[in-house]
Amino acid sequence: MDQKTKDYLIEKVDELINSATCCEDAKTAGKEWLDSIGTDKESEKAKVLVEELEMDIMTVDGLIEFASSEAGAKVFGADKAKEVAAHGEEIKKAGAKYCDCPACAACEAILEKKAELIG
Repeated sequence: MDQKTKDYLIEKVDELINSATCCEDAKTAGKEWLDSIGTDKESEKAKVLVEELEMDIMTVDGLIEFASSEAGAKVFGADKAKEVAAHGEEIKKAGAKYCDCPACAACEAILEKKAELIG
């Protein structure tokens, strides 16, 4: 991977792990990849990161479904859940494939460079 791509991925992983919407498993995978850069563990940790992000990224349909559920109402509060579901419908109509929260946006950006990341 060239340095420009590596710098981009470092930036996006930093965004991911510093996002309030990032789960602990993704934070751990991101931190471990960052710590492994330049070591013999880098490739292994990159694969772990990609696997984690592929599990964690939420589709826009998943966002709408979750926000429209009782569980979504418990997480967001009833009024905010309705707003999130409506936002999901809006971004879906605009062509979004994934949730656009900070963590999912970072996941999407990282996964777009998956081939370079895992070599």
